[in-house]
Amino acid sequence: MSIPTGTTPRSHRAETYKPGSTIVEWRPEDDAFWQATGKRVATRNLWISIPALMLGFVVWQVWSVTVVRLGDVGFGFSKSQLFWLTAVPGITGGTFRILYTFIGPIFGERKFTAFSTLILVVPMLWLGFALQDTGTPYWEMVLIAAVCGIGGANFASSMANIGFFFPKREKGNANGLNGGLGNLGVSVVQLVAPLVVTAAILGAPAGGPQRDTKKDTDVWLQNGAFVWVPLLVVMALLAWFLMNDLKVAAAPFSQQKIIFRRKHNWLMTWLYVGTFGSFIGFAAGLPLLIKNNFESQGYQALTYAWVGPLVGALTRWAGGWLSDRMGGARVTMLSFVGMAAALVVVIFALPHDGDQGSFWTFYIGFLAAFFFSGLGNGSTFRQIPVIFRDQHARAAQGQGEQAQAAALKQSEMEAGAVTGFSSAIAAYGFFFIPAMFANLRVTTALWMFIGFYATCLVVCWWFYARKGAEAPS
Repeated sequence: MSIPTGTTPRSHRAETYKPGSTIVEWRPEDDAFWQATGKRVATRNLWISIPALMLGFVVWQVWSVTVVRLGDVGFGFSKSQLFWLTAVPGITGGTFRILYTFIGPIFGERKFTAFSTLILVVPMLWLGFALQDTGTPYWEMVLIAAVCGIGGANFASSMANIGFFFPKREKGNANGLNGGLGNLGVSVVQLVAPLVVTAAILGAPAGGPQRDTKKDTDVWLQNGAFVWVPLLVVMALLAWFLMNDLKVAAAPFSQQKIIFRRKHNWLMTWLYVGTFGSFIGFAAGLPLLIKNNFESQGYQALTYAWVGPLVGALTRWAGGWLSDRMGGARVTMLSFVGMAAALVVVIFALPHDGDQGSFWTFYIGFLAAFFFSGLGNGSTFRQIPVIFRDQHARAAQGQGEQAQAAALKQSEMEAGAVTGFSSAIAAYGFFFIPAMFANLRVTTALWMFIGFYATCLVVCWWFYARKGAEAPS
């Protein structure tokens, strides 16, 4: 539809799309609409979504840094128990992601983003108070860790929502920014928490210090939880007043459940388990791996661990951007080859048979694994909307504009649901990877991951990358 110079159709006017409203008409593939109104509204929603999602990752990953200091202040938990505290949030994170995938479109993403952000205040307050008493029983710590896991569920609803706002040509970039900068919460908490626990920066209301017997200094472990509370409240308010609900994204579960009959839902979930499952599992397990294998050589886990998730989060955006230009399947294959090679380096750098290993080779290998996992996180989420859009478009070809419009709407709904569901299953990597490190030899676990990447390569090549593939993406 053409727009006369100097005029704007009523449906394009800014007041129709004001912050906090429910948007009924949304046509990102219409260039005139996109330039006049859509791009500005979509960008506003994206830049509120990103920090809200980042805080969800902060809450989800706060235990990865908390466990490193528990023994130093008098909590008598074993190494295995500490790994389990790191892993437990992965169970609830993955499980609630399944729920959040389908709840968000039912209630509206603006309202749900505000609610799901605000409730994270509860586990942060609970954790802050529990850390001030070394007599807090292990079962209570496990329960707190489980509730913190809900923070990881926000990703499913957030990613499913943002994709609706952007046209096909920009979905990879938008999802990459939302997911990548949201993933930065892992790195942010691993960087900020160790700094804020070293001083009484929150004052008397936050409680007194604990004594670090190893370094003979005072620490305030509760600060690593309390510091996020005001930020969660602020972001919940911003989401409520500045984001929008999209009517086009609203869908009851009865419509969304069709994805369980879609083959490509299960195939893309398999691939995303390999990319994001690795990213989040490595982020959860790396601090304790460094502590258990290299701390005796003078390498402090919290000094180095945060860099890996930072690399992976930033390259997620790069994976989406690159996929928009060269195709998601090719980037996804590159991701699995790179992760497998990186883990081979890590395996041979670990201490074994009395050899102290090589920390820097180990560390660089893990940074490379994070780098390639980030690329794959971005590329897989670019593949999903392309696969479903193309398949529905082919099915509606030659059936008229009304059928094509209905096919586009259906493809958007299914792609959003698949995005959320695949992220939910992949989130269990947060649980399984630390659990495997706790119960198997680390090298055995890493070889198992490499074998899994080989299966992902075969799936990606056969269905999406080879000449004549069923769903090139």
